[in-house]
Amino acid sequence: MLVALLFLSVQQPALQPPDSVRVKQLDAVVVTATRTERRVGSLPMPVTVIGQPQIRQSGSLRLNDILREQTGLAIVNDHGQGLQVQGFGPDYTLILVDGEPLVGRTAGTLELSRLTVGNIKQIEIVKGPSSSLYGSEALAGVVNIITENPDRTQGSVAARYGANRSSDLTGDVSLRKGKTGLYLFDNRYQSGGYDFSPETAGNTVSPFLNHTVSGRLTTAFGSRLKLSVSGRFFAEQQDNAFSLTDQRVVSGDGAVREYTINPVLTHQASDNWKFTYRYYRTGYRTTTALRYQDTREAYDDSYFRQTFDRGEVVSERTIRNRHFLTVGAGFIAEGVEATRYPGRQQFTTRYGFAQFEWVPAQRFTLIAGGRFDAHSQYAEQFSPKLSARYELSQTVALRGSAGVGFKAPDFRQLYLNFDNAVVGYSVFGTQEIATSIARLQQQGQIAELLLDPARFGSIRAESSVAVNLGAVADFQKKYSLPLRLSVNLFRNDIRDLIETQVVARKTNGQNVFSYTNLSRVFTQGAELDGSYRFTLGSGQLTLSSGYQFLDARDKAVTASIRAGQLFRRNPETGLTERVRLADYGGLLNRSRHMANGKVFYELPRQGLSASLRGVYRSRYGFADANGNLILDEAGEYVPGYITWHATVSKTIKMITIQAGVDNLTGYTDPQFIPSLAGRLWYASLRWAWARQSSISH
Repeated sequence: MLVALLFLSVQQPALQPPDSVRVKQLDAVVVTATRTERRVGSLPMPVTVIGQPQIRQSGSLRLNDILREQTGLAIVNDHGQGLQVQGFGPDYTLILVDGEPLVGRTAGTLELSRLTVGNIKQIEIVKGPSSSLYGSEALAGVVNIITENPDRTQGSVAARYGANRSSDLTGDVSLRKGKTGLYLFDNRYQSGGYDFSPETAGNTVSPFLNHTVSGRLTTAFGSRLKLSVSGRFFAEQQDNAFSLTDQRVVSGDGAVREYTINPVLTHQASDNWKFTYRYYRTGYRTTTALRYQDTREAYDDSYFRQTFDRGEVVSERTIRNRHFLTVGAGFIAEGVEATRYPGRQQFTTRYGFAQFEWVPAQRFTLIAGGRFDAHSQYAEQFSPKLSARYELSQTVALRGSAGVGFKAPDFRQLYLNFDNAVVGYSVFGTQEIATSIARLQQQGQIAELLLDPARFGSIRAESSVAVNLGAVADFQKKYSLPLRLSVNLFRNDIRDLIETQVVARKTNGQNVFSYTNLSRVFTQGAELDGSYRFTLGSGQLTLSSGYQFLDARDKAVTASIRAGQLFRRNPETGLTERVRLADYGGLLNRSRHMANGKVFYELPRQGLSASLRGVYRSRYGFADANGNLILDEAGEYVPGYITWHATVSKTIKMITIQAGVDNLTGYTDPQFIPSLAGRLWYASLRWAWARQSSISH
């Protein structure tokens, strides 16, 4: 089976009723990779496009459901379900909605399950550093979620019910009249949660209810001036309960609120000049109120509030359809206040970027660009990138890119001020560590200083130098064969990785932590993708699969092993021995092998479709167990596993009925993967209508 997975692909094309036996596949148009509209097949960097038909056929409800099935992406559990790209942790990938960033990361992780897919038109995934266009947090790549536009009058209503008393209700309507359009979307998602340990109070995943409302108004003032105003509101309510070590039970509510507003004015000044003016405002807030059940005394009353404002101007210049220049500038203001932060903290960033795309010959494309960021809390950063694509023939094209990415220190790493009253440890940001240590010393809580707190006054942005090299073979153009294959080799070298550092030991035996630039790590590997589509009987069958090999290591650990300076205790003999390089498993939570395989089958005339998808992840390190602070023993790994997902759909005129099962085999790992809930069945009903009309420009 692995051989088949190595052979086949990444990009699931849209399944449409065929006009003939031979169906031509068209490249999707994307904007994320270059900030301008380009066909994905002409881009010199690795880009994955997930279209709306694939999302609906797979039965996905939330963003993490659809991303987990893509090559080179892993959904990892780290303060929520985050996205890992090319071996980078969740805080190194920028998540955008219509080109604007989401905020509200918990310890660096953006919870992907808070995003519904009901209004998504297309998902674009760019792998490799994209800081030359998008700045901080785009060190590993960018995921851009493109939502629906009111291109014509249409609407739909959908309802779904499934395991764990989960329900999803979605409705949307798109209205178009002349040059004005309005799109409205509403989603209500609820789950009863589930529990892997019924012998203790509380659930593994607590019951919750969330609501998403969004909309977009578009209008044109003549043929060259267009305005779009979009907004979104998200609210979630959680019911929490859990047992403490002394068997006391804590319970209470948690709430999340998020809003966005995004006006965009586009001016096509001439055939060769285009200007875009945009403003973006978003706010994110969480509150938690937990009480002891027996005494109703407060256990945790905390809040977190974050705001993000950005204004930006972008100009695009086309020269003889061979030269494309994009220049932009903007200003960002970020603010945060929280229970564990001293007062309200504010960041500001001024930035400018430029990108030049040159097409000297029909077969050759070169893109060069860079971005300069001036941040209020760390040194200025320049992020260049160079990409190229060359067509060897009508079938095979080579592509490559090299660039610098960066990630700014976040509020937590600078300003966190946290004393854990239950366990007894403390964590302070680099701007708080000196005064906090002094306070603890005055209180007599410090037994030993391990590092001088004064050295933590400044912290540098993390940066990476990355190279992606690959080739794409498309047999459609020359041979009319709907087969696509691609390979991508990548290497990322990260400098100044921000890590937790022990600063002092307290009199209670616990530690005081802060953050510092320590490690230099690398991730490298290869990705193979392919898809093949053909007629089977009266229907269309699409096979696709992908595979990623990943090697992610800390350079300092590798050097220590080679120097014979790292030891461990042999679990069988009890004797101390040197760690061999072959024993070192690299960075935690990274699987060396990941693969996916998908089968989509559609009978358009009968209105039937079905899918079967498998996702494999090999073993990965969870935590150090023998005390030498590295991954080097079999007992420190989470076992590898595979999950299977299946759907079947029937469309009768305007009504589509779908049934499916996620995790067909019911695989669970309550200790290490609590988010894997076991076998989940569901059934849904969707009614959609549309009025055929042309779009007025």
